[in-house]
Amino acid sequence: MGANKIWNQYDLLLADLDGVIYEGQSAIVGAVPSIAELHAREIAVGYVTNNSSRKPESIAQQLVGFGVSAKAAEVISSGLTAVELLASKVPAGSKVLVVGGEGLRAFVVDGGFELVDDSDDKPVAVLQGFAPDVSWRDLAEASYSIANGAIWIATNNDWTLPQEKGVAPGNGTLVSAVHTAVGQFPLVAGKPEPTIYKTALARFNKESALFVGDRLETDILGANRAGVDSAVVLTGIASRKDVLAAQGEERPKYILQTLTDLLVNYVEPTQTKRGWRCGGASVELLGDKVMVVEGDPGSIEALRAAACVIWESGKHIHFLDVQSALYETKA
Repeated sequence: MGANKIWNQYDLLLADLDGVIYEGQSAIVGAVPSIAELHAREIAVGYVTNNSSRKPESIAQQLVGFGVSAKAAEVISSGLTAVELLASKVPAGSKVLVVGGEGLRAFVVDGGFELVDDSDDKPVAVLQGFAPDVSWRDLAEASYSIANGAIWIATNNDWTLPQEKGVAPGNGTLVSAVHTAVGQFPLVAGKPEPTIYKTALARFNKESALFVGDRLETDILGANRAGVDSAVVLTGIASRKDVLAAQGEERPKYILQTLTDLLVNYVEPTQTKRGWRCGGASVELLGDKVMVVEGDPGSIEALRAAACVIWESGKHIHFLDVQSALYETKA
């Protein structure tokens, strides 16, 4: 049964922020000491986020406030990749209407473009990102501009955003509102597009990176598209059931309960006669039933083994009878 230390293989951790390091204004349990331990082992750490509402300096300050040693240069925002994409589409100095926060506006100005906030100014592009104070007027002016021919770029299309109180609507819901009005889709700069990962790799210039995220459809899909090894962590959006149902490029190389799993031996599942075993858990495919035959169904080892059973079955999870204890959230 294979067990290995993940950090014998990588010299760079790229981590999502929301749902991995923090939720809103609160650090996720175990995240801060895990990052500190990686730093102590001389592993570089970068933060790759689809949230463009704040400047990298503000995000770094928040991380420092949690006790994480972080610098603005270590934060790679979708706002940066969005402006890089913008620069490939329109000339410098062009008028750009921004829907979003201070961070996105700063990236646009630093990129050499003129900020406008009204469709009457005839912007040639609309750059849309998340901010908690985005209003109906902002969405309306974006819609008018796009209808008049402006290029539309979204920093991301995340449907949800983890917060202390629970899961809140994300930028994808705001993008959807504009889409409803204009009948077209934007270019997307952030995850799951591979550009933001390549920007991060270039920033750190390391040989081998692991990306850790909490969303299969953006974080993991994007890392896999970019050729970066990926790990999903169960502290944010992705649930155990989501992991079991992951399709194709949304499947991570590693499944982690929390970031602290990075610091211990990672037990790899191994194939058995009728299923897979991981640590003390054994999961089998009996007809169309996915059953834990040994060990705790709620353990991370059982989840890893069950994922292999389902992923290797050749059947969609909807056609399998999966033991509910494998994916139910304990109270």
